[in-house]
Amino acid sequence: MAKGLYQDNDDVQRVRDAVSIERIIAEHVTLKPKGREFAGLCPFHDDHNPSMAVVPRKQIFHCFVCGTGGDVFSFVQKFHKMDFREALEYLAQRGGIELKPRKAPVAGEEPQTSRSKLIEANATAAEFFKTIFRHPEHGATARAVVAKRGISDEMVERFQIGAAPDRMDGLLLTLSRKGLDSRVFVEAGLLRDREGRVYDTFRHRLMFPITDQIGRFIAFGGRKMRDEDEPKYLNSPESRVFNKSATLFGLAQAAKAIQVARTAVITEGYTDTIACHQAGLENAVATLGTALTREHAVILRRLCDRVVLLFDGDDAGQRAADRAAEIFFAEPLDVVVATLDKFTDAKDPDELLKREGGLAVLNQALAAGVDVLKYRFDRVAGTIKGGGIAARSRAVEQEVERLVELGLTDVEPVRKRMIVRELARLAGVDEQTVARAVPAGRGTRAATRRETEPEPSESARLATGPLTAAEALIGCVLCDPSLLTTLDTAARGVITPDRFAGEAVRALVATLLRRRDEGESCDLVTMLPALPSEAARSAATILAARTEQESGGDTAILHRHWNECLRLAQRESENQIVARETPTAPTADAAAIAATIARRAEQMQRLGADQRVFPRPK
Repeated sequence: MAKGLYQDNDDVQRVRDAVSIERIIAEHVTLKPKGREFAGLCPFHDDHNPSMAVVPRKQIFHCFVCGTGGDVFSFVQKFHKMDFREALEYLAQRGGIELKPRKAPVAGEEPQTSRSKLIEANATAAEFFKTIFRHPEHGATARAVVAKRGISDEMVERFQIGAAPDRMDGLLLTLSRKGLDSRVFVEAGLLRDREGRVYDTFRHRLMFPITDQIGRFIAFGGRKMRDEDEPKYLNSPESRVFNKSATLFGLAQAAKAIQVARTAVITEGYTDTIACHQAGLENAVATLGTALTREHAVILRRLCDRVVLLFDGDDAGQRAADRAAEIFFAEPLDVVVATLDKFTDAKDPDELLKREGGLAVLNQALAAGVDVLKYRFDRVAGTIKGGGIAARSRAVEQEVERLVELGLTDVEPVRKRMIVRELARLAGVDEQTVARAVPAGRGTRAATRRETEPEPSESARLATGPLTAAEALIGCVLCDPSLLTTLDTAARGVITPDRFAGEAVRALVATLLRRRDEGESCDLVTMLPALPSEAARSAATILAARTEQESGGDTAILHRHWNECLRLAQRESENQIVARETPTAPTADAAAIAATIARRAEQMQRLGADQRVFPRPK
């Protein structure tokens, strides 16, 4: 492989051969078979249609809406915000491949505190906290707390629960003995630096590691073990690897169960989630002391079709449910609110599941969950109960205005009719009256998003717009590199970098021609590592995928497509030459104009009419 965006080429090929792209992506995004491909929601843009395809035989994925594409390394890097070396190591571990020792830094890696170093710092801290938890003396209080709460040894291991010692410099001393740079741990929020005085952030706390979806340590939650300590829970500060509003506790442990059940259960705390897993309800996760966010909704819609919000029935729980209704309003998910107060006096799942028959009661509460919008509307109905027409009208008008802001006019028709029906019930009027109150056209949320959207990227244009004949030729070559050998000297001029407008495609063509001249393979899989940028890799993937789709994988159709596009590309090339030579001055010589007309007539006779025959994208 030629040197390009990827390094460690032997390792790249061994890992590529060992991992299945559809299996890796299916662990993060729900995929459904579609012919010889798989289809799913693209995680890289806000669209509710399954626009992403995974093509196992070509080892690529691509999205026909946003233009994102590439191989399994591209997906892992973009999805998990990894640099290339991190993605290589992650996939090597999944494929059981031992990598060669690293001799030099990967080009482009951050020279100072990289994301990988922050994750390594958190992993070091996690091991330290687990060691303290097991220590006969320093971990005694933490083990007693865990035993009192009924957390099993299996759950301690599964969630890697640890303990912070009751001293200011426990972690700091350990790092000093290991010769580790404390500055990385300060940036990760594990140490604090106050005017040159460095000390541990977490002291005398039960430690709950917070991981991303693939189990990398990104932060910690520490629960107090002394009544006088405050706050009750202390989380790591946000960092380049930890965004509290886009993280769900327990997702690494729950992701597979969520995909199997097609349902996620959202609890309000670490111990609630752990108690659910211990009881066998393994599709439970928790927010990190924050309200549900749109980022949480995006994560969940990749994995499931249904979300159960397990909230307390108190005012705080009701406010959380109202917020959730707005967050999940326009998402393609069935969302229900389940509360325990109708079935038990237990204040939370953790308390309930310690009781005999607690799981059966919890399952009963989950099954009785109410659609999140109906839950919201019932609460509105409660506020106007006993009120007159004016009060009901005002409440419904306010609710319609808020729902329109959230995207009511963009909701799919069946759900929209259900919403209108509930609003009509609230107001005590017929559905047509409420429907007329909903403005036509795009909702505020969608309109705002459209106004702020940037111009389509080059990859998005290649994915959804019409291709030039020359671009279509590149797609054909990526599907069948032998077509390059059919070009005569004259025809080679239609495939040169200067024939293409986009920077990514120019880089792709330059690499393609260089590899051809050096006798190296030009098929898509071996081309991708040699390309100099993510944009070039996306361009290659999209062009190959469009060509594959348009030809149906049929070699004969592909070759006919190539021949017709080559004819059209030659016409485009000659038109450019003729245009440069055509006189434009008002006093242009009649003979020169006649000569131009003659050249165009000869061109049409030789190449045929300028008819675009290659298909438009579906």
